[in-house]
Amino acid sequence: MSAPREEPIALYIDADACPVKEEAYKVAFRHHIRVLVVANAPLMVPRHPLVERVIVPAGSDAADDFIAARVSRGDVVVTADVPLASRCVAAGAAVIAPDGRPFTANSIGMQLATRNLMEDLRSAGAITGGPKPFSPRSRSEFLSALDLAIVRLKRAGFRPAPPPEAG
Repeated sequence: MSAPREEPIALYIDADACPVKEEAYKVAFRHHIRVLVVANAPLMVPRHPLVERVIVPAGSDAADDFIAARVSRGDVVVTADVPLASRCVAAGAAVIAPDGRPFTANSIGMQLATRNLMEDLRSAGAITGGPKPFSPRSRSEFLSALDLAIVRLKRAGFRPAPPPEAG
């Protein structure tokens, strides 16, 4: 296994429809992890030295392309977008859905196939329902999964962000 890279752990949030941004900030602040909140419209983010708001041009895949072009082993991505998750898993990042479900190299193929099948069914006019409602349990499972992903990276030798300079 190769040595950890020099850059600190970064947490990328695919933010346009992410229901767990506040939870992600709390975990990131506790672990001193840099957070990049990526969206194609301005969003409110905490005024904190670890948080960077990234506004990408309008377009269906602009945020996905920004994230996928930058992530690597030692980063964490929060997204419900299965194609983006697939790209990030391929880059070596830890990827977590807002409900706490991890996207892994072992599961992403089936998740992509299921997503594509459901998209085909919907385009053919089938009524397929939607995702399960987001619940307090989903929020709790996300918090646990994100904390675990960061702890694993730290144990593997990846480091948090340096403390902000005193000003």
